[in-house]
Amino acid sequence: MSSGTGVLYGVGLGPGDPELVTVKAARLISEADVIAYHCARHGRSIARSVAEPYLRDGQLEERLMYPVTTETTNHPGGYEGAIAEFYELAAKRLAEHLDEGRDVVLLCEGDPFFYGSYMYMHERLADRYEAHVVPGVTSVSGASAELGRPLVQRDEVLTLLPGTLPAPELARRLADTEAAAVLKLGRTFGAVHEALSEAGRLDEAYYVERASWQVQRVEPLTDVDPETVPYFSLAVVPSPAYASRKAGADEAPAPKNDQAGGAVVVVGLGPAGPEWLTPEADEALREAEHLVGYGPYVAKVPQRAGQQRHASGNRVEADRAREALQLASGGARVAVVSSGDPGVFAMASAVLEQAEADEFADVSVRVVPGVTAAHAAASRVGAPLGHDFAMVSLSDRLKPWDIIERRLDAAGQADLVVALYNPASRSRTTQLVTAREVLLRHRNPETPVVIARDIGGAEESVRVETLGGFDPAEVDMRCVLIVGSSRTRVRTQSDGTSIVWTPRSYD
Repeated sequence: MSSGTGVLYGVGLGPGDPELVTVKAARLISEADVIAYHCARHGRSIARSVAEPYLRDGQLEERLMYPVTTETTNHPGGYEGAIAEFYELAAKRLAEHLDEGRDVVLLCEGDPFFYGSYMYMHERLADRYEAHVVPGVTSVSGASAELGRPLVQRDEVLTLLPGTLPAPELARRLADTEAAAVLKLGRTFGAVHEALSEAGRLDEAYYVERASWQVQRVEPLTDVDPETVPYFSLAVVPSPAYASRKAGADEAPAPKNDQAGGAVVVVGLGPAGPEWLTPEADEALREAEHLVGYGPYVAKVPQRAGQQRHASGNRVEADRAREALQLASGGARVAVVSSGDPGVFAMASAVLEQAEADEFADVSVRVVPGVTAAHAAASRVGAPLGHDFAMVSLSDRLKPWDIIERRLDAAGQADLVVALYNPASRSRTTQLVTAREVLLRHRNPETPVVIARDIGGAEESVRVETLGGFDPAEVDMRCVLIVGSSRTRVRTQSDGTSIVWTPRSYD
């Protein structure tokens, strides 16, 4: 027994085989004054059965029985209220032992901090008592070992998902990753099966039940009867690279696609939601076998059955383009998605540049236009782009600032309306200030400026200010600015809104 207050240990037991309990976990279990474990209302505890070989006579046991698991409850706070109250009472029971100087081991299947029940005791007790966590082998690692297949290798991405997510969200995430494990099956199995099918990953998925137990079950997920699936099971989509190499070693080479090369279509999604998508763009997205793009843009496209998704970061345009072309070179139909119009500071030019390589000579590239951010912003206030205008990106990541400044000066001198893209970011805070100074060489400070943010999105805002009066600090990367010419006009309508337009004549 410890002096003073006792010590709380959250001890991971691994996936089920008592021999997979760590040496440290076994020692702490045998030394503890109190062994605590969660159980359902039937009173049996899987955790205790795993730890039983390491228990000793004379230890106190605290059985923390859930008042509800999946059934309904008449608790005034509903299921969440009943569970929260249970955790508070359970924490109080453990605190009484700790106050008496007894060391408490709270058993947890798998790893305590991996969807483990221990974490709810930790957050209630760790700020008052000394608390330690002993990690355990997770169910995911146990399943991978029983499958005899690696989860991931090299640069592959593993995504861990709870089966309780809505099926469309599961499908999107499964399509975005190379490998995955979906936990908490049981009643969610039907939705998980549907999501795997929608993501085109069903044939790659395996079902693992009670990994490492004597009664474990491992089989292709397509062979599983939904009525036989317990909570302690998971779906695994293992390393595709490993599966590909194994197939290459064991099977004859797959026949090549009949066509010499596939096709890439670069699709403009418009500035925001599906209402901005053109019918042509929607059709191109439906026909694609692979979807490639910046993660947030890919997420805007509804998941379609069998369609593979390849999401990436915002600063890898060339890599993204090459990935699309490589997929198409094998005969696939590939859509590269881009916000706004793909030909305006977006992915069309990146794809066409990479397509000049000899290895992609048989891949055709097509561009499907979209509504630009500038035109969407202009529509909110009238017709500021009603006469000649220029579009200029203030990002100097791909071109030197002196070129940007010369173009701004030329546009100002030519009296063009100017739409400014990429006006500011966390690391670029001076460019917009300088751009305004350049345009003020040729513009009256009262020249109208439209500042449009997140057009079509949840945080949409549109302001009409003046070139000399707007605050650059209030502009971020999600904004587009339209700076009027000497002819641009502003009129306040009867409802109080501002209309901005540039006459088509120079009378």
